[in-house]
Amino acid sequence: MRLTVMQQTAKGLPLTIQDEEETYPLRDPVVRALERLKWSLWHGNVYKAFQKIADLAMDLDVAVATMGDGTARKLLKAVEEFHTYIDRNRAFIPNYGERYRYGERISTGFVESTVNQVISKRFCKRQQMQWTKRGAHLLLQMRVKTLNQELGVMFQRWYPDLQLEEEPLAA
Repeated sequence: MRLTVMQQTAKGLPLTIQDEEETYPLRDPVVRALERLKWSLWHGNVYKAFQKIADLAMDLDVAVATMGDGTARKLLKAVEEFHTYIDRNRAFIPNYGERYRYGERISTGFVESTVNQVISKRFCKRQQMQWTKRGAHLLLQMRVKTLNQELGVMFQRWYPDLQLEEEPLAA
């Protein structure tokens, strides 16, 4: 989603920037760089993505310094924040291209659907309650443990004398 927003912002950049001597293209190279960045991340190549983010940030930095363009400044800030986001989550970026070729799932829609279902049930008028960030996080952890059939093991670790009946989850 962040890349989509950045791509839309890039379409608002001026076509060119001009310094004392020459005119340089701006919008088209930035749009292409964002497309290549998206491709690198789709294929799990974080190293290449960092190189592309650095190149993109340098181009936008020059545009901001030369023209002081508000759109370029906004996009530069978004690119820098995206760099931080990718840096912090680099271990969790999968290679979707490889997954697609092997017929594996490449969508997180099923997870998002479960989260939305659990959260929306609590926010409807019949069962409305206030959630803290910690409380919502703990609820989701419990839901995942339940779905992964790890909840019983966790309870038995806490209560060694607990005897649980083995019951498969209904599909």
